[in-house]
Amino acid sequence: MSRSHFIFRDVPMDVWVDRYEKSHQNPINRVFHTFGIPMIAVSIPLFLIAPLVRGFWKIPLSLFTAGWVCQVLGHIIEGKPPEFLKDWRFLFVGLRWWLRVLRGYDK
Repeated sequence: MSRSHFIFRDVPMDVWVDRYEKSHQNPINRVFHTFGIPMIAVSIPLFLIAPLVRGFWKIPLSLFTAGWVCQVLGHIIEGKPPEFLKDWRFLFVGLRWWLRVLRGYDK
Protein backbone atom coordinates (compact mmCIF):
# COMPACT_ATOMS: atom_id res chain seq x y z
CA MET A 1 0.00 0.00 0.00
CA SER A 2 1.46 3.37 -1.00
CA ARG A 3 1.78 6.22 1.45
CA SER A 4 -0.64 8.35 -0.55
CA HIS A 5 -3.19 5.54 -0.44
CA PHE A 6 -2.74 5.36 3.32
CA ILE A 7 -3.43 9.09 3.68
CA PHE A 8 -5.98 9.73 0.92
CA ARG A 9 -7.63 6.28 0.84
CA ASP A 10 -9.51 5.48 -2.36
CA VAL A 11 -10.24 9.09 -3.27
CA PRO A 12 -8.22 10.09 -6.38
CA MET A 13 -5.84 13.03 -5.95
CA ASP A 14 -7.69 14.98 -8.67
CA VAL A 15 -10.82 14.93 -6.49
CA TRP A 16 -8.84 16.37 -3.57
CA VAL A 17 -7.26 19.05 -5.76
CA ASP A 18 -10.63 19.96 -7.31
CA ARG A 19 -12.12 20.46 -3.85
CA TYR A 20 -9.08 22.53 -2.84
CA GLU A 21 -9.51 24.61 -6.00
CA LYS A 22 -13.14 25.43 -5.14
CA SER A 23 -12.09 27.14 -1.92
CA HIS A 24 -9.42 29.18 -3.74
CA GLN A 25 -11.35 31.16 -6.35
CA ASN A 26 -10.36 34.74 -5.53
CA PRO A 27 -7.50 35.79 -7.85
CA ILE A 28 -5.63 37.55 -5.03
CA ASN A 29 -5.88 34.47 -2.81
CA ARG A 30 -4.57 32.38 -5.70
CA VAL A 31 -1.56 34.68 -6.10
CA PHE A 32 -0.85 34.52 -2.36
CA HIS A 33 -1.03 30.72 -2.51
CA THR A 34 1.10 30.57 -5.66
CA PHE A 35 3.92 32.21 -3.68
CA GLY A 36 3.14 30.96 -0.17
CA ILE A 37 2.94 27.23 -0.91
CA PRO A 38 6.43 26.90 -2.41
CA MET A 39 7.89 29.08 0.35
CA ILE A 40 6.57 26.65 2.94
CA ALA A 41 7.59 23.60 0.89
CA VAL A 42 11.17 24.85 0.44
CA SER A 43 11.51 25.83 4.08
CA ILE A 44 10.88 22.29 5.37
CA PRO A 45 14.03 20.62 3.98
CA LEU A 46 16.00 23.78 4.78
CA PHE A 47 15.08 23.31 8.45
CA LEU A 48 16.96 20.01 8.30
CA ILE A 49 20.10 21.81 7.10
CA ALA A 50 19.77 24.63 9.63
CA PRO A 51 21.44 22.83 12.57
CA LEU A 52 24.52 22.25 10.43
CA VAL A 53 25.10 25.88 9.43
CA ARG A 54 25.41 28.60 12.03
CA GLY A 55 22.71 31.26 11.69
CA PHE A 56 21.06 29.48 8.75
CA TRP A 57 17.86 28.84 10.70
CA LYS A 58 16.74 32.40 9.89
CA ILE A 59 16.26 31.53 6.21
CA PRO A 60 13.86 28.59 6.59
CA LEU A 61 12.06 30.32 9.46
CA SER A 62 11.55 33.44 7.33
CA LEU A 63 10.33 31.42 4.36
CA PHE A 64 7.99 29.34 6.51
CA THR A 65 6.56 32.39 8.27
CA ALA A 66 6.15 34.45 5.10
CA GLY A 67 4.52 31.50 3.35
CA TRP A 68 1.95 31.08 6.10
CA VAL A 69 1.30 34.82 6.21
CA CYS A 70 0.52 34.63 2.48
CA GLN A 71 -1.85 31.72 3.11
CA VAL A 72 -3.70 33.47 5.94
CA LEU A 73 -4.00 36.79 4.09
CA GLY A 74 -5.28 34.96 1.03
CA HIS A 75 -7.98 33.26 3.04
CA ILE A 76 -8.98 36.49 4.73
CA ILE A 77 -9.42 38.02 1.27
CA GLU A 78 -11.23 34.91 -0.02
CA GLY A 79 -13.51 34.93 3.00
CA LYS A 80 -13.26 31.17 3.42
CA PRO A 81 -11.36 29.17 6.01
CA PRO A 82 -8.46 26.98 4.88
CA GLU A 83 -9.55 23.48 3.88
CA PHE A 84 -7.08 21.89 6.32
CA LEU A 85 -9.18 23.19 9.20
CA LYS A 86 -11.89 20.77 8.01
CA ASP A 87 -9.52 17.93 7.07
CA TRP A 88 -5.79 17.85 7.95
CA ARG A 89 -4.99 15.98 4.72
CA PHE A 90 -5.44 19.22 2.79
CA LEU A 91 -2.05 20.28 4.16
CA PHE A 92 -0.64 17.89 1.54
CA VAL A 93 -2.99 18.89 -1.29
CA GLY A 94 -1.86 22.52 -1.65
CA LEU A 95 1.44 21.52 -3.21
CA ARG A 96 -0.37 19.30 -5.72
CA TRP A 97 -2.65 22.24 -6.59
CA TRP A 98 0.40 24.48 -7.05
CA LEU A 99 1.99 21.92 -9.39
CA ARG A 100 -1.25 21.74 -11.38
CA VAL A 101 -1.25 25.53 -11.74
CA LEU A 102 2.38 25.51 -12.89
CA ARG A 103 1.66 22.85 -15.47
CA GLY A 104 -1.17 24.94 -16.88
CA TYR A 105 -3.99 22.65 -15.79
CA ASP A 106 -5.53 25.45 -13.75
CA LYS A 107 -9.26 25.58 -14.29
